[in-house]
Amino acid sequence: MSKKYLLGIDLGTSGTKTVLFEQDGTAVASATVEYPMSQPNNGWAEQAPEDWWNAAVVTLGKVIRESGVATEDIKGLGISGQMHGLVMLDENGEVLRPSIIWCDQRTGVECAEITELIGAERLIEITANPALTGFTAGKIRWVQKHEPETYAKCRHILLPKDYLRYKLTGDFATEVSDASGMQLLDVPNRCWSDEVLTKLGIDKNYLGKVYESTEVTGHISRDAASLTGLSENTLVVGGAGDNAAAAVGTGVVADGRAFTTIGTSGVVFAHTDKLAIDPKGRVHTFCCAVPGAWHVMGVTQAAGLSLKWFRDNFCRAEIDTSASMGVDPYDLMNKEAALSPIGANRLFYLPYLMGERTPHLDPDCRGVFFGLSAMHQKRDLIRAVMEGVSYSLKDCLNVLGEMGVRPAQMLATGGGGRSELWRQMLADVFGCPVCTTQSKEGPALGVAILAGVGTGLYTSVREACDSMIHVGLTQEPIAENQPAYAACYDQYQQLYPALKEAYKRLAK
Repeated sequence: MSKKYLLGIDLGTSGTKTVLFEQDGTAVASATVEYPMSQPNNGWAEQAPEDWWNAAVVTLGKVIRESGVATEDIKGLGISGQMHGLVMLDENGEVLRPSIIWCDQRTGVECAEITELIGAERLIEITANPALTGFTAGKIRWVQKHEPETYAKCRHILLPKDYLRYKLTGDFATEVSDASGMQLLDVPNRCWSDEVLTKLGIDKNYLGKVYESTEVTGHISRDAASLTGLSENTLVVGGAGDNAAAAVGTGVVADGRAFTTIGTSGVVFAHTDKLAIDPKGRVHTFCCAVPGAWHVMGVTQAAGLSLKWFRDNFCRAEIDTSASMGVDPYDLMNKEAALSPIGANRLFYLPYLMGERTPHLDPDCRGVFFGLSAMHQKRDLIRAVMEGVSYSLKDCLNVLGEMGVRPAQMLATGGGGRSELWRQMLADVFGCPVCTTQSKEGPALGVAILAGVGTGLYTSVREACDSMIHVGLTQEPIAENQPAYAACYDQYQQLYPALKEAYKRLAK
């Protein structure tokens, strides 16, 4: 009997990566194509959807050729992607303007208008989140106001990954996890909100049909098959937004499971079978890729960014030495930080280089070293940065706890998750085991798993994860470390309230 294969496409901000997996989750072939982002004005961010499609065609063709796999054995395809981007098509399915993507910040006025039109509390009741500049609804409203001639020609509104779906299958469709980030979805009921759409003047017919992430939305069209080399029999499932796909790709698909990402930003992401919404809007609640379930997510704006900022500005010696040794400069910084004791000799760092999201929702707060004295060495500052980020992520975890979401185990991902010292810090601060997964494919593996469920190779997302995901190292909390970290965290928590008014004055 021939082997069965699954494809995962991950449409990122810097590039699109396509990975072909065997049914057991082993990666067979992988390809990435990068593309630019344009910033026509300060705070704006746009990309050409045609670049995404070109990258998908090239990477699909490459993995099929390099793997030598018969295309008839590729049973399913899932797509993950950057969330919140606005793709507008005309009646012929042609792109009307560049996509306004997730990190674009032009819609502050529009978000205030949306909040006023719907009401702050009602907006959170329906969409589970406050109006944020990153979300799609504000972008649609911006085009309505500033480019009315473009909006008049619009007949289809899609998210980035769903534009790829349209080009692959001819179907206008989305799924609940990605749609949750548009601010147009009734998140508790997993369907478009007629109330929000009516108040914002958006025609429901412009939006794709909403599926669960594992549902089959179509199959490869004849045109796409000839361009990519795929079989027309390959089924395409709903897929997921990038974080929801990463959750599946790390096995965070049941109550008690969560992951922490330390990338540029930091995320604490937990699965929940019961709907949980923070009425203060400090964390995101979205539908997740497991049918009938949700996830909650707290965000630290400058997690890995804090350590990168310190490295780039103060660690020239480590950068030069690591180059001559052929190692990563972060490895040397980790060794230095390990020489400083817990609490970094009474030195604290607030990681607010980019303002903060969870739990403070404060764009004006800024980074701080507190307690700096002549005794401190570089090792103490490096450790203080790592500890400060860990405490900020603990803040996120605490908000989840207030909502009744309390994970028993944490997976660590992202660049910071590769650091054994940082993982141990998280285990001690969080008070739960922190582990890694063997596969580093994250979102691409996640949507391939969803494709495995949709095509019937597995009966459920959990069964597929148990077969396709393999856990790596686990670090347990060290009992004697926990009281020391708890005392430091208590001091850390007192610093933001003491500085809050000073931040406001500084911003002026």
